[in-house]
Amino acid sequence: MARTPGLAVSLRGAIVVTGSELVRGDRTDLNGPFLARALQVLGVQPVQVRIVGDSANELETAFRDGLGHDLLVVSGGLGPTHDDRTVELLARAAGLELRLDEPLAAEVAARSRVQYEPGIRKQATLPEGALVVGIAGTAPALVLEVGDCVVVVLPGPPRELQQLWTRALETEPLQRLLAHATAPTRRLLRFYGVGESAVAEALDRAGGDGDGVEVTICAREFETHLDLIVGQGAEARGEELERQIVASLDNYLFSRTESPVEELVLERCRARGLTLATAESCTGGLVAARITSVPGSSDVFVGGIVSYANEVKTVELGVPEEVLREHGAVSPETAAAMADGVRGRLHADVGVAVTGIAGPGGGTPEKPVGLVYVHAAGPGGARRAAELNFPGDRETIRSRATVAALHLVFKLVTELVQ
Repeated sequence: MARTPGLAVSLRGAIVVTGSELVRGDRTDLNGPFLARALQVLGVQPVQVRIVGDSANELETAFRDGLGHDLLVVSGGLGPTHDDRTVELLARAAGLELRLDEPLAAEVAARSRVQYEPGIRKQATLPEGALVVGIAGTAPALVLEVGDCVVVVLPGPPRELQQLWTRALETEPLQRLLAHATAPTRRLLRFYGVGESAVAEALDRAGGDGDGVEVTICAREFETHLDLIVGQGAEARGEELERQIVASLDNYLFSRTESPVEELVLERCRARGLTLATAESCTGGLVAARITSVPGSSDVFVGGIVSYANEVKTVELGVPEEVLREHGAVSPETAAAMADGVRGRLHADVGVAVTGIAGPGGGTPEKPVGLVYVHAAGPGGARRAAELNFPGDRETIRSRATVAALHLVFKLVTELVQ
């Protein structure tokens, strides 16, 4: 596609993620979603994300198809072994000769713990005209131009890919391509406690997408996310669409940012100068793990108690034995006592507690598998509680209970901040 200098056009990008382990399901692809989001932010429409195994024929076909777009980004297949075929097959698809880059071979050799000469030479053999962006591990990232297509080749490990993607963006071919792009405006709405169907209904009532606004609705981490991609000239419509959707679902909207809920909890606690502690039974410390996964959480989070056994609930959290005897470990009364107990025991301003039946056994007709009670207690008698019934297996129930606890404490602390 010929491009007039200074003229914004609609750029289209293809992403090819390689690796038979991804096709088999042995590993989850993280690179495709990362790259798709990155392209969209830059104003390149990701029209396809293909996961392809290590079959030579399928890889070459995917590369040939990808070269028909403005930008092709490839991840994986840059190692020294026989099944790392990306560079060879990309060169074949592009009709380019391969050349050994001697300085690159020396750098790869210096980084290699095992001096496997054929593998070193393989990693340093590049398509003619390829620009080496950098090396992470022993795999070089490349940028090359094939006709009107700019190709970026990145290593498969996500951290290496993300590091070298930033470097690739600084190269002249990619800068020249992106000068023709117009990045759309993205509006993100994150809801909790309402499903995709209800969000879709709110979108329909607001008039639906189109006319320069593209809307996607997706369930992620037991939340419902709505993305509005607003093209140039459609800003007013995007704003009105967002206003109407929020008006319908305001009680469920909790964020307009990408920050995970545990980060939002910590931010809200800092805003009020509150400390936080957790008391967990069925989640076994998963709530505390999510909170402490955030760097700097120690200025808010004081600690947690995993009170799996009833004896721990009574001894460590001060849950009265009569509460356990009369109501059981899985009950709103026990959840409340756990939240109060952890506040007192760990001298925290806010305590959040989770108790439930994660299964697969242990359920009864009165208290089935999936029943979870969550309770958050704060200063001045502030409280929030929820009785939840989650479908799914043990892992799903525990994960959903963890997210529920984080959202409950987020609501409590948000109310305290206001």
